[in-house]
Amino acid sequence: MTKLVDLSRTLDPANRDLVPEAYKSLNTILAPKIKYLHPGGEGRDRMIEIFECPPEDLPNREGWGEDWLTEMNTHCGTHVDAPLHSASVIEGKPARTISDIDLSELYRPGMVLDVRPWAEPGRAIPIDALEKAIQATGREVQQGDAVLLRTGQERYQPKDPEFFNYPGMSGDGTRYLTGLGATILGTDALAWDRPFPVMKDAYKATGDPKEMWDGHRAIIDKEAFIIQQLDNLGALPLTGFHVGFFPIKLPRTSASPCRVVAFLNN
Repeated sequence: MTKLVDLSRTLDPANRDLVPEAYKSLNTILAPKIKYLHPGGEGRDRMIEIFECPPEDLPNREGWGEDWLTEMNTHCGTHVDAPLHSASVIEGKPARTISDIDLSELYRPGMVLDVRPWAEPGRAIPIDALEKAIQATGREVQQGDAVLLRTGQERYQPKDPEFFNYPGMSGDGTRYLTGLGATILGTDALAWDRPFPVMKDAYKATGDPKEMWDGHRAIIDKEAFIIQQLDNLGALPLTGFHVGFFPIKLPRTSASPCRVVAFLNN
């Protein structure tokens, strides 16, 4: 019997109100605004308008339930980054979009790299930490694997400043994982790279352009799909499962919110 484990964050509009003022610009990647049209209220009014009928002709004087989503980024919540998010040319070819990716590429054997002992807020996860976490799984990364980083960010919610000062990945760390064969790179952090203020400060201090978004840029030479804002990784074994990343079927976009489900055979 297969057990399903949901690894997705809930796109709860209430989280937008909890975000500290300094991070309000990130609201569209946390949750959409939702306008709820209740069957006994605006949903009824919509049905009356469309059918041009009196409310007493509706069962229990109710219409339908309907919901309107606004202010929603394609990188909202748990989401798949298509290669186009990193650059327009990947591996020397036009970068693929969400609609170019076959679902079979997003259903892969998975492994959890528990890097919590080494993950530091605002810092890149060292390669030797990745090596130790891989060793702890009892197997090597295989070609086509989905590698999911458990950084410990499940401890925090959008109301916490720590939620936005997450451990991230460097270009070298990303290339290390893709060099082993991983084609899906996931994290429970808000983003794959180090936090933007950290990268900006490093760039200003050194003048080195490689400090800017180097984790995402690392897939330019070797394609991979990056998944961010995973949840519930603690419910998984370190290996021995498959995981599916099911994006909304959007045309030509650089990303899409997705439902992530792990499949465990008891």
